[in-house]
Amino acid sequence: MRRFACVAVLLTALSTPSGAARADDLDTRITRQLHANAERYGIAGQSVLIRHDGKLLAHAVAGEADLTTHRPVTPETVFNAYSLAKLLVSTLVMQRVEAGSIEMNAPASRYLPDLPEAWRAITVQQFLDHASGVPEYFQTHDGKILTPQGVPLPATLAAVFKALDTAPLQFAPGTANRYTQTNYLVLTALLEAQYQQPYTQIVEERVLRPLGLTHTSLGPAGAAQENTAIAYIGKQGSLQREDDIAWPSYAYGHAAMHTTVGDLDRFLFALTRGELVRRATLQRLWQPQLLSNGRRSGFSTGWEFEESSDYRMVGHDGGTRVRARIAFTNGLAGDTYSFIYLTNGSAKNVWSRTLVDSTMAAVAPTQFPRETLSETLITYALEPQKAARTTALRQWLTNTGRGDQATLEQDINRVGYAVAENLGHATAVHIFTLNTTLFPRSPNAWDSLAETYSALGDPKQAERLYAKAKALAAAR
Repeated sequence: MRRFACVAVLLTALSTPSGAARADDLDTRITRQLHANAERYGIAGQSVLIRHDGKLLAHAVAGEADLTTHRPVTPETVFNAYSLAKLLVSTLVMQRVEAGSIEMNAPASRYLPDLPEAWRAITVQQFLDHASGVPEYFQTHDGKILTPQGVPLPATLAAVFKALDTAPLQFAPGTANRYTQTNYLVLTALLEAQYQQPYTQIVEERVLRPLGLTHTSLGPAGAAQENTAIAYIGKQGSLQREDDIAWPSYAYGHAAMHTTVGDLDRFLFALTRGELVRRATLQRLWQPQLLSNGRRSGFSTGWEFEESSDYRMVGHDGGTRVRARIAFTNGLAGDTYSFIYLTNGSAKNVWSRTLVDSTMAAVAPTQFPRETLSETLITYALEPQKAARTTALRQWLTNTGRGDQATLEQDINRVGYAVAENLGHATAVHIFTLNTTLFPRSPNAWDSLAETYSALGDPKQAERLYAKAKALAAAR
């Protein structure tokens, strides 16, 4: 794997939160983490920024924006942010909700009467949270975007909706989540109907200009090309250039946003300070959302929503390359972190969630035990497997109080599958094996280990382990 040795770290240790890494070793921790991530996953270039309670903790850049010319990533490097564009749409919709112009639980057709007939009862909230059931409006083929029927996309958004008029819903609205870009076509149209302006003008007047985001744009990279990071994708373990998709302008609510880590930081900083939407409104809208079957939705007003220890976490990713996350307790006026991790691709196509988790573990391991567990297990799986290593890990789990956590088995299992996706089954097998030693009576732990051996091409071992899992399940 190509080595990336250059990491520049710009740190302002203005505040060291309780349980966080000490200010004097934060530099070392972040530098080590970026080195580790580059080596593990083959990241081309990366830019990271972390805040706590509004104070800058770290801003680090590493690697290359262009592997052909060896142009390095700098703090001014512009990255394709992909689906982080949705966060602008969500924020703009929340502004209209706060102003009383939109009701979250009202049908979107109240504001957009020309929606397809089958969509008329779908609420604004369901479109925001990908709980609408509407079908996807495009497919990609050889770098081109086409309709599901394989023809070029219509020229206008109205024509897209007309083409989907007879397409069946994927599920009854509110019963499930399925991530589709069509949801954000509807929300973009909703904003244009509210303001009677093109979406790009709405974003310019209500977000970019007020916050001074001079390095953020919607659409092709354009004039910023000389500062733009080239996008790469991992194929057969190596980096290959991947040209940006030429999205139509009506797609800018879900794609084609280009920005720097600094501009994205200013956006998140303003949001958490209540400058774009009042904190009370955010607190109300960033709540766990339930589907009609009682299961928790993975989204809250368009932001991915989860909880970790005492923190609520909202954010979004852009493919496997970029992610932004806000973690907060007791409302946004309390303990609040923001994490931004931008890359231009990796040989392993690593989940951006894994990268952000690693920085959370580096900055505040006590505050974020789940993310710290993930990073510790990944390190364990990549190192030579010796009995002393397993003993030390078990002792660490005991010393940190994680050995008694009710969800430990599930958390280890979750990390195992993430490692299988990012680093391969041969690495993940060490994590699944560990889980069976910690939880020898768990059918699920043995079943996951069996599945991994099956993926490794060892059917006899897999069959033996599946049989053990079935026997344990039958004995319960």
